[in-house]
Amino acid sequence: MTDAVVHLQALNKTYQVGVERVAALDGVDLLIQEREMVAIMGASGSGKSTLLNILGCLDRPTSGSYHLNGNDVGAFSDNRLSDTRGRYIGFIFQSYNLLPQLTAAQNVELPLRYNPRGFDRKQAVKEALARVGLTDRANHRPNQLSGGQQQRVGIARALVGRPSLLLADEPTGNLDSRSTEEIITLIQDLNSQDGMTIAMVTHENEVASATKRIVTLRDGKILSDEPIQQRRFSGSGDLADPAMSGVSL
Repeated sequence: MTDAVVHLQALNKTYQVGVERVAALDGVDLLIQEREMVAIMGASGSGKSTLLNILGCLDRPTSGSYHLNGNDVGAFSDNRLSDTRGRYIGFIFQSYNLLPQLTAAQNVELPLRYNPRGFDRKQAVKEALARVGLTDRANHRPNQLSGGQQQRVGIARALVGRPSLLLADEPTGNLDSRSTEEIITLIQDLNSQDGMTIAMVTHENEVASATKRIVTLRDGKILSDEPIQQRRFSGSGDLADPAMSGVSL
């Protein structure tokens, strides 16, 4: 499919643990189309992290195929995998992963140092920080920012290279309820307004309900893959049905 950003077929990943071989992923078939927003859920050990690592070109499958933007990632050299991460994939982490000695602007600029495409770095950083509402925090270091602001810097860093796929690993796991609302609303807007394709690992049902589709893993297999009626966070800290709140998606 020409509009599939992610296409996995019969994907397997096994690890050698002592004398045993453990299947972290077992025959996974998955399509993520352009502009989709997908939650990946499952209990600990279900294969969520392994799947995210493969989607992010941080790990290779044992067998099966992964096509990213129509390209067979399995055929890539290590150098091309690294290039692909820099060009096409943005990462949002639970623990933010900001360098403490750098300002917000310098943290956002980091991916552009490894992106071979020509960018006006100063302008790209300015636009990314503006997109997440942190123009006035550009020269602040992480210890001068709240948790929610640090995660916004992390999101700006993920956006600055204009990736085709945004991967979020428990992006609200370290945040309070108010910051969670702000971050999930921002991620929803990146999908609905900016057209970004997003895959988000979460264990929180409320966060998953903010996406458009939930893929549930169990023992390395896809247990279910269902579209849902996307919902948005209300000011009360609960999820509100857009039909009831008047929010247009």
